[in-house]
Amino acid sequence: MAKPRILIVGGVAGGASCAARARRLSEAAEIIIFDRGQFVSFANCGLPYYVGSVIADEKKLLVANSDLFKQRFNIEVRLQHEVTAIDRAAQTLTVKNLQTGELKQEPYDALVLSPGAAPIRPPLPGIERPGIFALRTIPDSRRIREWIDTHQVKRAVVVGGGFIGLEMAENLVHRGIAVTLIEKLPQVMPPFDPEMMTPVHVHLRDQGLQLCLNDGVQGFTVGSEDNLLVQTDSGEQHPADMVILAIGVRPENTLAKEAGLKLGDRGGIRVNAAMQTSDPHIWAVGDAVEVQDFVTQEWTLIPLAGPANRQGRIAAETILGRDSQFRGVQGTSVCGIFGMTVACTGASEKTLRRVGMDYRKVYLHPGHHAGYFPGAQPIDIKLLYAPADGRILGAQAVGREGTEKRVDVLAMAIQAGMTVFDLEEAELCYAPQFGAAKDPVNMAGMIAANALRGDAPIVYWEDLDLAQVNLVDVREESEFERGHVAGAINVPLSQLRQRMGDLPGDRPLWIYCQVGQRGYFATRTLRQSGFDAYNLTGGFKTYEASTGA
Repeated sequence: MAKPRILIVGGVAGGASCAARARRLSEAAEIIIFDRGQFVSFANCGLPYYVGSVIADEKKLLVANSDLFKQRFNIEVRLQHEVTAIDRAAQTLTVKNLQTGELKQEPYDALVLSPGAAPIRPPLPGIERPGIFALRTIPDSRRIREWIDTHQVKRAVVVGGGFIGLEMAENLVHRGIAVTLIEKLPQVMPPFDPEMMTPVHVHLRDQGLQLCLNDGVQGFTVGSEDNLLVQTDSGEQHPADMVILAIGVRPENTLAKEAGLKLGDRGGIRVNAAMQTSDPHIWAVGDAVEVQDFVTQEWTLIPLAGPANRQGRIAAETILGRDSQFRGVQGTSVCGIFGMTVACTGASEKTLRRVGMDYRKVYLHPGHHAGYFPGAQPIDIKLLYAPADGRILGAQAVGREGTEKRVDVLAMAIQAGMTVFDLEEAELCYAPQFGAAKDPVNMAGMIAANALRGDAPIVYWEDLDLAQVNLVDVREESEFERGHVAGAINVPLSQLRQRMGDLPGDRPLWIYCQVGQRGYFATRTLRQSGFDAYNLTGGFKTYEASTGA
């Protein structure tokens, strides 16, 4: 195709990136973006912060506009134009001008579908009542802001504890609104393992959020004060001046389905590594497509901006003759929650169990920088790895400053196929206000590598059976008295060498301290003295998170 006509349906992350990349590769191509909305290339990840007035100027959400696309890239953008049908045999689109109602046929050499995903609105009783919103577009954010202002909203219910739900909850609180968050699962942030969210639940409640977990919404009615009542499975009724639905999204697959393109089991458009659909003249990118998980090789839906942008670039490159392939998704993501940061990459333990992949895990709770420098804050880290070779499978972290930095390093390590032994040797930035000579990433690798070598084998709290092992707490007596695991023997590390005779030798010794470091020291000492000793990874802090103690 010397002068290809490239038509793109949808002009946000994936579609806009595809268009710009295509122009950089070909001055000859004719490139047209169709979008049924009023805006092109806007930052939908910033919408909750616009609702919360953290971002005060709506124009800041506009990454680009139609004029910029035309002037800088010679790309035509047709807003408020809805593509209603694809004729694959004729290679044409039917496009409706939403302002005039006019229908027009548009031929293409290459077609890129980037329709995104739509918020889920389940058919619950009363869900169409005024004051119930979902957030996906700039007009959505305008309607929510207007409702808050005109109805002087004091109480809100957010349904769903994922990324958008938590960001909306924070931003509503920022505007002085009392928020109840309802989540059907026993935890917020479903991509994470449940024990990693225990401190997040505490933090949310400390911020004044009413957190209702393990409780789904049944419907919406009107209360005696003419406000909304949110009814849940448990029988509770939560009054609200407005409701935000943040239950999730589903891929916009109508065009693809009606055109007979292959869809995956999850309803997304099925593509190959070149982002090509089952039709060789049609590509698809972004939230509407199913892609393969980099770790598990499962087909999945990952509605994230980073992968969408990369997919758009790859589609443009393959359309214009380059050999480019998408590597898959790791689900690398981060969320800020009232000053706390949660981040993850790769597979969770829940996922690894479900797909039957063998794994091991370590927990650690290091400071985000050197402890002697003022202001050090702990980061709770969970690292998952393969026992056969130490290959890194996933990571999760919860903390404050520096949390996402560590997950970014681990995300690159996963993509490069690195192991925990590589993490031991990773050379990372160090100054006392930024990290430590042994960075938390190094420490995670060292703990896992020591376990794989057999130097300090680790065990897990969920496997503890006091009928089979002897549990030893090596914290100081004052720590033990403030709280300990029932059935534990207290032998402080500072007295361990003198009191080895007090330790029973009839069963394996499972050792724990507060976060795992002293337990490691004790395990090494005991194993070299003939004891069958194991360190409980993450220590008492992980025990409390795992059990909710």
